[in-house]
Amino acid sequence: MNIEQQLETQLAKAPVVPLIGASDPAVAVKTANALSAGGLRIIEVVLRTDEAVDCMEAIVKETSGLIVGAGTVLTVEQAEEVISRGAQFVVSPGLVDEVAEYCLERSVPMFAGTMTAGEVQRAYALGLRTVKFFPASLAGGVPMLKALSSVFRDMRFMPTGGVSADNLGEFLAVPSVIACGGSWLTPAAEIEAGNFEAITNLARAAVTAASAARP
Repeated sequence: MNIEQQLETQLAKAPVVPLIGASDPAVAVKTANALSAGGLRIIEVVLRTDEAVDCMEAIVKETSGLIVGAGTVLTVEQAEEVISRGAQFVVSPGLVDEVAEYCLERSVPMFAGTMTAGEVQRAYALGLRTVKFFPASLAGGVPMLKALSSVFRDMRFMPTGGVSADNLGEFLAVPSVIACGGSWLTPAAEIEAGNFEAITNLARAAVTAASAARP
């Protein structure tokens, strides 16, 4: 089973991708394990700290049963680094041809950020069939996703940015949505307090909500 098939299988079980933004590899590993215990096994480590790549690599090496990717990848150089250090998929906030092409050439799943019809069409022309929809709440939310889906019938979307426990079900009810990403599952206050049980509970609640949205 290749990585795309593994992603499909895991997202069918739990179509939620939690974001980890950490500066301490040990804390990142504990957070990832807490999410896994709650049923979420696809992890996106966002490159928003200087130590983010170290945190991602630690999760790759020190956990099992997880699919780990890198988010907030802005350049080809960053894509090259995260892939060389174990990233199994790449996520970008926007669409840059060179980054998409770099990942496609290496058969690394890549979720480029889009928010307009023009960006989705460009992603389609590049060969991408699943894209990030970001920032989801500001880009038109569920109504915009439905409009894009009616035109780009082969495209699937991963809304991120403004997705929460309160609206997760609404986004997942859109057939073209493969999964939702979000940081509500990893609140900084709970992580700083070492309350990883709270992270597990949030993950478990997200899995339950996803199951209700997609019985």
